[in-house]
Amino acid sequence: MQIKDVLLAPGNGAFFYDDQAAIRVGATQDGFVYGGEPITPGFPSIRIPASSLSVGLVLTDGSLAWGDMMNVQYAGAGGRDPLFDANQISYLTSRIVAPRLLNVDASRYLEACAQVFEPFDDRRLPLAIEYGVSQALLRVVAHLHRRTMAEVICAEFDLPLPARRVPIYCQSGDAREINVDKMILKGVDVLPHGLINSRQKFGVDGQVFMEFVKWVAMRTREIGRPGYQPILHFDVYGWIGSEIGLDLQRIADFICRVADAVPGFTVNIESPADFGSTQAQIDNYAQIVSILDSRGSKARIVVDERCNTLADIRLFAEANAAHLVQIKTPDVGSIADTARAVLICKANKVGAYVGGSCTETDLSAQASVHVSVATQADMMLAKPGMGVDEGFSIVGNEQSRLFAMLNRRRADVEQVG
Repeated sequence: MQIKDVLLAPGNGAFFYDDQAAIRVGATQDGFVYGGEPITPGFPSIRIPASSLSVGLVLTDGSLAWGDMMNVQYAGAGGRDPLFDANQISYLTSRIVAPRLLNVDASRYLEACAQVFEPFDDRRLPLAIEYGVSQALLRVVAHLHRRTMAEVICAEFDLPLPARRVPIYCQSGDAREINVDKMILKGVDVLPHGLINSRQKFGVDGQVFMEFVKWVAMRTREIGRPGYQPILHFDVYGWIGSEIGLDLQRIADFICRVADAVPGFTVNIESPADFGSTQAQIDNYAQIVSILDSRGSKARIVVDERCNTLADIRLFAEANAAHLVQIKTPDVGSIADTARAVLICKANKVGAYVGGSCTETDLSAQASVHVSVATQADMMLAKPGMGVDEGFSIVGNEQSRLFAMLNRRRADVEQVG
């Protein structure tokens, strides 16, 4: 079976692209917009609506499979690809990628990805292209083999059919209190993210953040169902290091105090500090992990910034430079590399969190669910968007439908046996 045509359709991401550098140096919010001048190249203003580009693969049998291309919210920051340019992505997809797609065997997933994503002019294709096209190819192979996308990943990577549900993590955005309540009422596995991305939200010496952590734990006990014990996960965007300095013992002391403030809960701290480069991040995060482990802390370090590509993830996992690695799917590129990243983390006994961004779409979120479940990641992000209801519904329902199909498949095998 071959691909006979490639379609492109402009679309919207589910949130906004933000200039992280401008926000970090103090850009103030005016309603939903940020005042001031952008800093990161390519940004016409500090906050702009997220755009996406859908790629559709038309097969010789007339069927059609779609995938979505986009960048993450903080494009151009921490070594990431620059701000999504739909015109440039459309041009490269039409000129370079489409002719390659017309010449691959559409029934062989990893082989097709390897051929389509060959470098162009000695450079890797934009990761947004890899991400969207790899989703579409995965759907094509699933259609041709009459299997779920998860089963295709299992077959390609020689994995058993998954039996364990993957915990779901929700993010609050700026509507923290309302969205925390929503998460608790819905029984979310991991919460709340918190979007601690400014000095105002972190506070002098971290006091505002510390009070928020304690409030989340208290609110969980107040309105959560009996026995509900979610993991508390906070993304601080490097503000521990920015506010109290880059001394590793002081960073570890602060993180231990956070965990001690909410006894009974496991606490994930994402991006505690930014040490300026990938190698510096690896070296220093590994030491923070070692300090926390030696103290028996219930806090876990999660790496995000400067851990973008599959190569980065391998370096962090092999150095034990995090308890949990966020595999930020659009930054990794091909969704096949997301699968590889999870397996690398598991091989190195490091947690694998299949994340992504609020700027994604329903299609990319659903494909991420299948890869997460197939590889048995430790948790996955409810996406897209910065609300709770939509992303939790899209990801949670897709996982539920997937297991209904997988359970039926297992029942059929047992009947034959």
